[in-house]
Amino acid sequence: MKQPIRIDFVSDVACPWCAVGLSSLQLALSRLGDAVDAELVTHPFELNPQMGEDGEDLVEHIGRKYGRTPEQVAQAQAELRQRGAEVGFTFGPRKRIYNTFDAHRLMHWAGIKGKQVQLKQALLQAYHGEGKATSSRDVLVDAAQSVGLDGAEARAVLEGGDYANEVRAEEEKYQAMGIHSVPSVIFNNRYLLTGAQPVEAFEKAIRQILDET
Repeated sequence: MKQPIRIDFVSDVACPWCAVGLSSLQLALSRLGDAVDAELVTHPFELNPQMGEDGEDLVEHIGRKYGRTPEQVAQAQAELRQRGAEVGFTFGPRKRIYNTFDAHRLMHWAGIKGKQVQLKQALLQAYHGEGKATSSRDVLVDAAQSVGLDGAEARAVLEGGDYANEVRAEEEKYQAMGIHSVPSVIFNNRYLLTGAQPVEAFEKAIRQILDET
């Protein structure tokens, strides 16, 4: 019999390790098969809430924010490509980093429509795989349509400023819980794993939680 488990995935579209972590988590769930009935919900976290709509050069941004040299950035991106390939996510050229608040608003709406995780995956692919601007409403609408959501309705959500308060409230909630880095994965509102864990680590953690419950 399948055992239910609630999984809250706190992340940002701009976070490359979130793309790796989500792919890794979903592979772990597929390995568990009929043993688990997972309810996976994504939640917003903004790494760069003050970022302008036009974004910023990625290498310059990482250098300014984290003090890394262009060589260190290139090395980190090579590691990301390797880790991504291990879980089936292909990283493409990302030259700029963008604001993601509208993306989070759209994902909140997609959750109401039952397509939140699918849209999250589409947006991660659009940015990390194809280098598209996550602040562009055209890009966001295209991603929504790609997972079967209504494009006109998606554009109306974006242009109307819908769900801004809900997104900010969620961000504040998880920050108040002590979450200051992503991805952060919470199981059954009780167990926390941080970072882009390997598939085996997610699978082991879920099995242990299921055994305890």
